[in-house]
Amino acid sequence: MSVRRVVPDIQTEAMEESRDFYGLLGLEEVMNLGWVSTLASPDNPTAQVILMTQEMTAPVTPDMSVEVDDVDAVYEAVRASGARIVRPLQDEEWGVRRFFAADPNGKVVNVLSHR
Repeated sequence: MSVRRVVPDIQTEAMEESRDFYGLLGLEEVMNLGWVSTLASPDNPTAQVILMTQEMTAPVTPDMSVEVDDVDAVYEAVRASGARIVRPLQDEEWGVRRFFAADPNGKVVNVLSHR
């Protein structure tokens, strides 16, 4: 398994102000679905921050996202470990396959692969 990127997920009620703040740090919007926006460095596209008003397709907002090369294999490994699955593996309409799991500290991790 290979990790492609690790991204903090920030829940915000001030989407525009947050986008402007992270823009001051050199991040530019590369994806916007209205409720979720990804900002990335133009020089290093895997350096990213995700902003979201709320998680629209799951019962909880994740604390971080980890993109992997084979989400199905990671899902099976996490399930076999006994870790708590917060949201089962499924395909999303915006082109990712993902699941949520809780780490030992209770932090929710969104694990995904692009389809």
